[in-house]
Amino acid sequence: MAFATILRRTVTLVARHAIRATWRQRNQQGLLPYALNRTVLSRELGPGTVFACPSFSSYSTKANSDENLLRVIESEIKSAEESDDYDRDEEVPDGFPFELVDNPGEQTITLKRKYNDETITVDVQMPTTGEEGEDEDGDNDDDDTERGSLTSIPLVVNISKKNGVCLEFGCTAFPDEVAIDSLLIKEPNASEDQIAYQGPEFSDLDENLQKAFHKYLEIRGIKPSTTNFLHEYMISKDAKEYLMWLKNLKSFFEK
Repeated sequence: MAFATILRRTVTLVARHAIRATWRQRNQQGLLPYALNRTVLSRELGPGTVFACPSFSSYSTKANSDENLLRVIESEIKSAEESDDYDRDEEVPDGFPFELVDNPGEQTITLKRKYNDETITVDVQMPTTGEEGEDEDGDNDDDDTERGSLTSIPLVVNISKKNGVCLEFGCTAFPDEVAIDSLLIKEPNASEDQIAYQGPEFSDLDENLQKAFHKYLEIRGIKPSTTNFLHEYMISKDAKEYLMWLKNLKSFFEK
């Protein structure tokens, strides 16, 4: 540990001296004309004239700061490349009911399929964790407490008919469970200025109606066997996107 610390400090000092030496060499040719011009102008304008001289120390400080930041980014890139999630490639399992569209650099993936006369699209977002189900008084039931400690992925499920009418479900996929958070009906010719009735909170619907909608989605492929694969896929995608983001940062500071 001591040797590693000494080595890091030595590398940092060498880098700082190299940056300063390069800076001095690059700016020596510009200092002399600047001094000569300043002398001539002083004679012309007379004594007492104040000139603003650029602070070269600020340039050196900025260079050192950028170099330090770049080293931290490079260290984080190395850690990300060694992550198990980055090395993992999730293959779409046989019998998966959707076409999967994944564009590198995007926050979400899209699932598509046809079911009878319906067109189904699902926007799958990055996995999240956090306490959920807590009310204003800080009370929460056992199910919500357990969910809050689990990784989940938000889904937006759109099911449209040929006439353009669409059902939009806001869902949260937990391990082995899909929860419906909201339900909207979207009309194709609805005015943007029109405030349509959005219905009650999904949790306020009759329990039998809630179960019927869960079955409705399950028949169309929104079920735990689908979302469990999506959990693994999105964790892997998140690791790859993070690494790409770090490399883009590194490229910015290297230019």
